[in-house]
Amino acid sequence: MGRKVTLATCSLNQWALDFEGNLTRILKSIEIAKQRGAKYRLGPELEICGYGCADHFYESDTLLHCFQVLKSLMESPLTQDIICDVGMPVMHHNVRYNCRVIFLNKKILLIRPKMLLANYGNNREFRWFSPWSRPRYVEEYFLPRMIQDLTGQTTVPFGDGVLSTKDTCLGSEICAELWNPRSPHVDMGLDGIEIFTNSSASYHELRKADHRVNLIKSATTKSGGIYLFANQKGCDGDRLYYDGCAMIAINGDIVARGAQFSLEDVEVVTATLDLEDVRSYRGERYSKVTKHHKPYTRIKTDFSLSDCDDRCLPTHQPVEWIFHTPEEEISLGPACWLWDYLRRSGQAGFLLPLSGGVDSSSTACIVYSMCVQICQAIKDGNSQVLEDVQRVVNDSSYRPEDPRELCGHLFTTCYMASENSSEDTCNRAKDLAAQIGSNHLNINIDMAVKGMLGIFSMVTGKWPQFRANGGSARENLALQNVQARIRMILAYLFAQLCLWAQGKPGGLLVLGSANVDESLTGYFTKYDCSSADINPIGGVSKMDLKCFLQYCVKSFQLTALIGILDAPPTAELEPLTDGKVVQTDEADMGMTYSELSVIGRLRKISKCGPYSMFCKLIHSWKETFSPSQVATKVKHFFRMYSINRHKMTTVTPSYHAENYSPDDNRFDLRPFLYNTQWAWQFRCIDNEVSSSTEQCDFGLYNTSFLILKLYTRTKKKIK
Repeated sequence: MGRKVTLATCSLNQWALDFEGNLTRILKSIEIAKQRGAKYRLGPELEICGYGCADHFYESDTLLHCFQVLKSLMESPLTQDIICDVGMPVMHHNVRYNCRVIFLNKKILLIRPKMLLANYGNNREFRWFSPWSRPRYVEEYFLPRMIQDLTGQTTVPFGDGVLSTKDTCLGSEICAELWNPRSPHVDMGLDGIEIFTNSSASYHELRKADHRVNLIKSATTKSGGIYLFANQKGCDGDRLYYDGCAMIAINGDIVARGAQFSLEDVEVVTATLDLEDVRSYRGERYSKVTKHHKPYTRIKTDFSLSDCDDRCLPTHQPVEWIFHTPEEEISLGPACWLWDYLRRSGQAGFLLPLSGGVDSSSTACIVYSMCVQICQAIKDGNSQVLEDVQRVVNDSSYRPEDPRELCGHLFTTCYMASENSSEDTCNRAKDLAAQIGSNHLNINIDMAVKGMLGIFSMVTGKWPQFRANGGSARENLALQNVQARIRMILAYLFAQLCLWAQGKPGGLLVLGSANVDESLTGYFTKYDCSSADINPIGGVSKMDLKCFLQYCVKSFQLTALIGILDAPPTAELEPLTDGKVVQTDEADMGMTYSELSVIGRLRKISKCGPYSMFCKLIHSWKETFSPSQVATKVKHFFRMYSINRHKMTTVTPSYHAENYSPDDNRFDLRPFLYNTQWAWQFRCIDNEVSSSTEQCDFGLYNTSFLILKLYTRTKKKIK
């Protein structure tokens, strides 16, 4: 009958500027798509060069190598008799565009530039690309000579066109165009385009996956049609983890989907669907719709996505999408990111200063989750993961069977004790290390601390004291910072040389473990153990980390975490009292982690300054705090935030997970030298507090007056 089409989309673990590897993965996805009977294959955004090239997009080399890879793709026998839709940058009239290049049998059919660029959050596409600003307009693009020689074409269509096959019509959206209120699929649907495609480079954030799925379901519910979504996956060279979720939908239902987190470099999703289902769906809804725009330019090709004899071909049915919980996302996303970073960095494993607290224990559990996923992938027959493991551990015969055993090969933890450390935290760190199987070290830093202070004393004739021993606040803070910074120096020393001491090759990547809330207030020492190579929890809130550890207790049977969760968070940098810890994080910060999460979201997501934050919190916290108490907390936060903002300029590169992250690299761009008095802003808050106090006093006066009046009337009636 010629109405059923088999379509393929994919998630690829591309790496910025890895043209050789990117080409291999693209060809592999096309091969799998053809094996499954697909006649159209969609890939991720900018898949040829990788999405994260950043300022390398300015280089002519990047454009040149993209066309060289495109030529190799078109020459490959694997790309014959299938429409291939690939992503790469293209310069047209000396303007750089983010494009889809659609080709078939060594002929380029259409180059479709992105029209709505992503320029929010971590995205800076306007820095490197221009949007195509001429809807439904197509013009000629002159091909480079190397492509002309291959295709025999001098020019090809370039612009906002659609592809018309013998049996249907396809139109492209690119990533952010789906999220825009004027998404192209609406007008395309009204113009009869039946298949929408979206090539994306959409990165992971906690609690985001359902938004993506709902947008695609909504698009095909209101417009009808088939929707293909392709996405990058993995770490392509920076803080972001692209989380796959390739999917195919029809008329509001998801019929095929890929994994959100996995160690597969190439994942292809295919579905066979009936075009008549689209036509029937639209026929009922579009009968009275009037088109107000000129039609799309249709690029015709003498090719069919369907076969004449397809009566016995079964079509895909709707599937239920079960989303991961935030705890599962923390367990899986950062673990996959760590594995990509490790295998691509050329290092031999990780080293983590393990304090026995929630943060460092969370980092340790993420590494253990990484080992669990690696072992499962190898068990499932993933030869690439096995090859990578053998290369990392420098043993071509090694085959991991147990996550704890693998953890011993890849992961070194160390407890760095001082005279201010308690036995409780030491034991908690040791117990957790034993349960996950890491190579654990106990290191005492007192000798190094006294040596540093000895140098200072020799020069100045002064020996600073802790506050508990009569010292000033400056002395107390300096003594804490000395301990913290010595731990950073020792962490890097052991990371570089501990494998050498064992007669093994390679070095270790140092892992950090400062959470997103501590970064907000700067509650960490600059150049302490938070200064590491990478930090898998730097974008995760303390509250989410506690829930994650509870998840690990149940899922990984890590019972040592129970004691860690029960203990109050502490830096253990001040002297103990009777062998017990008296210093706690929340007391030092002047607010709880729960309060800090609320404030962090208001600052970044709700775009609140001090005054508007106060105005919101006096309502949401009215059951707990008075207006003056809210004002005190808001002022305290902004003072601490502005005093310590400079620390964010040197903070360890962290996995991006929260949309209120204070990461100064490109997500949260702010000054780092503030007037920390906030005089005008705080005066506005004080005026509001005074006003609310006066209203309360007036209200109490009115209430007292009414009670007295009522009492007088009642007394008269009794008389």
